[in-house]
Amino acid sequence: MTQKKTPSVLFVCSKNGGKSQLAAGLMRDLAGNAIAVYSAGTKPAKDLNPQAVESLTELGIHLTGEYPKPVTDEVLDTVDAVIVLGTEAKLEPVEGKRFEVWETDEPSERGIEGMERMRLVRDDIKARVQKLHAELTGD
Repeated sequence: MTQKKTPSVLFVCSKNGGKSQLAAGLMRDLAGNAIAVYSAGTKPAKDLNPQAVESLTELGIHLTGEYPKPVTDEVLDTVDAVIVLGTEAKLEPVEGKRFEVWETDEPSERGIEGMERMRLVRDDIKARVQKLHAELTGD
């Protein structure tokens, strides 16, 4: 019996402090060990966005030990799928890899700020992560 390869995904945003960390945290929580999850930024920040961390903590998801990381060729070579969140991060598609750009909800364009904004962003990403999870695992 052949063992099925664990699918892997890289979530990318510009700073790797908010949206890509949200997506990675949500996917890890949903998939457990069924999917290898990575996150990175095209221009990594110094720290995680505290509101992103808090919005996941509200769901019982913790980002302990996570920090903004750069996109590397090594991780791009490793993963099956690359998901770019938002329009700030610019990344060229990688040949042979599933590549998607998620134009995520941006409540600040509607005057919604603070934790209310972050919860809306989180919930938009959560719905997309659930769909991706189903596609990658066949569930």
